[in-house]
Amino acid sequence: MKFIIFEHLWNVVEVYNSILNIQMKTCKHKSINTTLQLIIKKIHTVWSDTRRKIVSLLSLNKKSAFDNVAHNRLLQDMKKRRVFRLFLEFVKNFLKDRCIMITINDYMMMKCSVNVDISQDSLLSSILYLFYNVNLLKACDNIKLRTSFTDFINDVNILIYKEFMKCNCKVLSEIYNRCEQWSKMYDIKFSKTKHKLIHFTRISKWFNMNVNVKLIKHQIDSKSDIRVLRV
Repeated sequence: MKFIIFEHLWNVVEVYNSILNIQMKTCKHKSINTTLQLIIKKIHTVWSDTRRKIVSLLSLNKKSAFDNVAHNRLLQDMKKRRVFRLFLEFVKNFLKDRCIMITINDYMMMKCSVNVDISQDSLLSSILYLFYNVNLLKACDNIKLRTSFTDFINDVNILIYKEFMKCNCKVLSEIYNRCEQWSKMYDIKFSKTKHKLIHFTRISKWFNMNVNVKLIKHQIDSKSDIRVLRV
C-alpha cells in the first residue's frame, strides 16, 4: 500500500508541479553524486553562454529537517497540490499516534504524543518532506532573478549568475530573507554557523572574489572552497 501511495504522490509531483523534480532525494534513481552533477552542469551551462558572467552558490543547512515537520501544515500543502483525499487520509493515519520517550541515565519519562516529525525509515518519508519544502523551493527558484534551487534533505543550495558579483550577493541576500520567512512559518531552523558562499568564474582576475552576502544581523563570507552536500 505504501508503494502505491508513493507512486501516486510522485505522479502528483510530475504532473502538477514539475519544478519539484529538482529536489533530488525523492527522485528514484538520484543521489548526492547526481545532485552535485546537476550543480556543476548549471555552472558550465552559464560559462558556455559567456565568460563574463559570475556564478555564486549559497549553501544553507537545515537543523533536524525530518524532526520538525508539522503534520497539519504538511497535509494542507499536500491538499493544495491536489493529492487525492483517500491518500491524504492514509498519510494522516501514517503520521498520527507518534510519541517520544526520553531516558536520562536510569530515569525514564512518560511517553508524550507529538504532532511533528516524519519517520526516516519509511518509503514515504522523503517524498512527504518534498511536499513540505514546496514553498521554500518556490521562494528560491526564480527565472527572472536567475536563481535556481537544489535541495537534498538538510542541504539547500541556491545558485545565481549575473554580470556583477555585487548583484549576485544582493539577490542572494534577498533570497536568504525569503528562506528565513519560510523557516519561521514552517518551524524549520537554519544552522547559521554552516552557511557557506563561493563564487565561480573562468577568469578570476575580472572579479573581486571576496564579495560577501550581507544580512541584517551577520554576513556570509565567501570562501575559495567549500563542502557541498558534505562532499
